[in-house]
Amino acid sequence: MGRHKDRTDLGRDFGATDVVAERGEEGIERVRELTDGDGTHTVLECVGTLPALHMSIGAVRAGGTISRVGAPQYGEVPLGFPEFMNNITLAGGVAPARAYIEELLPDVLEGRIEPGRVFDRTVALDAVPDGYRAMADREALKVLVKP
Repeated sequence: MGRHKDRTDLGRDFGATDVVAERGEEGIERVRELTDGDGTHTVLECVGTLPALHMSIGAVRAGGTISRVGAPQYGEVPLGFPEFMNNITLAGGVAPARAYIEELLPDVLEGRIEPGRVFDRTVALDAVPDGYRAMADREALKVLVKP
């Protein structure tokens, strides 16, 4: 899901088959259409806002999983009885890189995976606020900080 062309183009390069630009109920409805009404098996919530979590809950199928990788900007999770009855799993946290680095690092070093493609701007340590601002203003996908 996204509206930022550079991000959605990169997603397509990485294998995305459909891009949903709609938000809120319209976005949920579009995801449901694409999945024959079922919803997705897995949702990655990468934003961290409550509206993004609401969309995740609406887009996931019964028995599905929502994994939050965006730092939550809210204190309470809106999972009540309906979500309980749909057996939705909510997971998330900071990436456990040490758990999978031995498996993935050879693919990165040998060029089979190019994770650096998401970095389209580099800033020095003293320009970190500018880097965050560029991402917030959709002028950069991800910013690499180099000392």
